[in-house]
This record gives sequence, structure tokens and C-alpha cells, in this order.
Amino acid sequence: MSWDSDLVDDVSDELFWDPKVDNVAIAVSAKAGEITLRGTVGSLREKWEAKKAARRVVGVLDVDNQLKVRLMGDQGRVDADIRGDVLQALMLDSLVPSTVDAKVRDGVVTLTGTVDWQYQRDEAEFVASNIVGALDVFDEIEIEKPKPSAGDLQESIDKAFKRNAALDAEGLHVSADNGVVTVKGTVRSWAERDEAIDAAWSAPGVTTVRDDLTVAY
Repeated sequence: MSWDSDLVDDVSDELFWDPKVDNVAIAVSAKAGEITLRGTVGSLREKWEAKKAARRVVGVLDVDNQLKVRLMGDQGRVDADIRGDVLQALMLDSLVPSTVDAKVRDGVVTLTGTVDWQYQRDEAEFVASNIVGALDVFDEIEIEKPKPSAGDLQESIDKAFKRNAALDAEGLHVSADNGVVTVKGTVRSWAERDEAIDAAWSAPGVTTVRDDLTVAY
């Protein structure tokens, strides 16, 4: 069997194995290590979980998530009700500041406002994705934080890479310009890639992280 055929089998097995994903209506294809997911799922959260499951498989270089959220039964809701639930959930989450707002159109949630840290943006996306009726989430939240010098940023991120046992810091290279950080190099898995990007976002003053990493098995 070819490498791509093996990947299709392994990703399909992983989707079946993950209890958070109903794989019955999901089709998997592969081309040169890139996985494409097509079909329908019952929620936005499930769509995201399917992509995470595919990326866990050894040999997967990228995932094109084309899954569509198709709400069942009476789960289709008016935009005003979805927005109300999103705002309520954001307000109850202590990790999301009150400066985050949301609007909804045709079931698509757009998050706006400002935060100090990337993890706050991530949390807001996670909260919104769990609201019944949400078909997709667009994150337009801006990070507002004093920008340190490029040298300070590069040094602090390099140290964070070296401290992290999950990373091979020798293969990673960081550059910074006015709060925009670019991470280059080769990593051994998507898990290592996520660790590197998360570490870069944790540096004070980072407003954007550009991922130029290559996953190579």
C-alpha cells in the first residue's frame, strides 16, 4: 500500500477512536501527506476535534478541514439567541476579559475587541465554538500590549524553547519585528509544532506569530 493509503486508514481509525467525533459522515483523502476531511458534523466543536484527531496521526503533514457543520432537528437558531448565549458564556469565563464582544450573522460568530494575551483569544474562540447553533467562529480580537525590543523578544522566546522538554530548540529559529514573531525550522510532529507556537505566544509583547515551521517525520 502507498503512504497516502496508509495515512487514510490511520486517520480514519483515529477519527473512529475519538469519542468526541462521529466519523460516520466524514470522508478522508490524502495527497502527498496532506489530509483532506470532507462531510458533515453536528457541531463546530466536533469539526475542530476532527482536525485535531487527524493531526495526531504520525506522517500527516497538513490537514485541510472542509467539514461542514449541519445542525440537526431544532438546533437551528436565530442569530440574536446565539449572540446572547455567546456573550453570556464569555462573561462567565474568567479567562476572557470584558473587552471581548461578539456579533452573529447566519450562524457565524465574529469575535471583536481587545485582549492582552493570545491565550485569552484562544479561550474566547473555544467558548464560542461550544455554543449550540454556531456554524463557525472568526477571531478579529486584537492584542494590545506594549511592544518590547526585537532583541528582548527573540531572547525570551529562545530561552522558552530551550526550557521546554518537548522541543528540539536547536532546530528552531526566531525573529521579531514590532511585536510580530516568525518561527522557522523543522519539527518532528504537530504536537511539537503546537508547543513551539504556544511558547512564542507566551512572550510578553507578542501581537502576531507567523508559523513557518515544517513538520518532517
